[in-house]
Amino acid sequence: MPTSLPPVEQNDLDFPISESHTIRISDLIDLRVYRDTRPRNLKIANLQKGLILVFEGNELVGEGTGFGLPVLVCSDQTYFSGSSTIRVSQQDDRWSIRKEFMMDRTARNRFRNVTLENRLARDLIAYLPRLYQMHPRLRLLRLKGVTQRIDINTSFVQTKPIGKVNVIYAIDKQRISISADFKNLERDRLEKMFMLNEQGSRFFRKYSDSQGTKLEDSKIGAWDGIRAKWASLKLPDNEVGFRLWKKKNSILRRGREYLKDSLDWVGLDYELNPETLVFEYPIEISGA
Repeated sequence: MPTSLPPVEQNDLDFPISESHTIRISDLIDLRVYRDTRPRNLKIANLQKGLILVFEGNELVGEGTGFGLPVLVCSDQTYFSGSSTIRVSQQDDRWSIRKEFMMDRTARNRFRNVTLENRLARDLIAYLPRLYQMHPRLRLLRLKGVTQRIDINTSFVQTKPIGKVNVIYAIDKQRISISADFKNLERDRLEKMFMLNEQGSRFFRKYSDSQGTKLEDSKIGAWDGIRAKWASLKLPDNEVGFRLWKKKNSILRRGREYLKDSLDWVGLDYELNPETLVFEYPIEISGA
């Protein structure tokens, strides 16, 4: 597995980000970061994103979270970030982006056009909170088929922050080394943590891993554990994509969901235990 990049010690440039910053890593590929919640696509429009992959000038994130986005699961709520601060540093050809995520959003689900007198609807509403607690991917309550039949919406509302997560993205040519610092959190109710690495499902449609597994589109699955040493997602017609490695003391999962005008994400996400204080991992960009 590739080693992490050493920290940047002296910077030719070191400046805060007011809106966005784009880093070119090849003639065709860029990495972009926003201070606000852009690009504001679909259900997670008002949530912060990590790094967004840009190919030939087009953002490929869809409804994905981008690379390196923290989510916290507590006993009573799941916390996301709606605000951040960013600083960017450069030394020679190496870039370092420091993004501080304030964990200040929680999920709220509302039901439209459901008759509470309907026994099936009442039973489903009673069951969903239990399912939501058991389901690993708690951030969006994505129930295929059910969302289409009864029209469940997920919104994310501002709340008292549970703390902040500092994430450093060190970028050197085709590699991103990510370091997430979870030390500044309230931990009494913390049950799980995630680092999400997602882009758009309409773009990255091919999955492969070191065990020879090859999957496309819906066959990628919704939230499956990965046993292979590494896994990758690529565009269908060329070699542009990204690869992550299995890491000790974490679970690497693959997932994809697409529902027109509602869901559009595919990713390789890490599930972490609540005792984790710092988590580091590389992402390799291919086709650059």
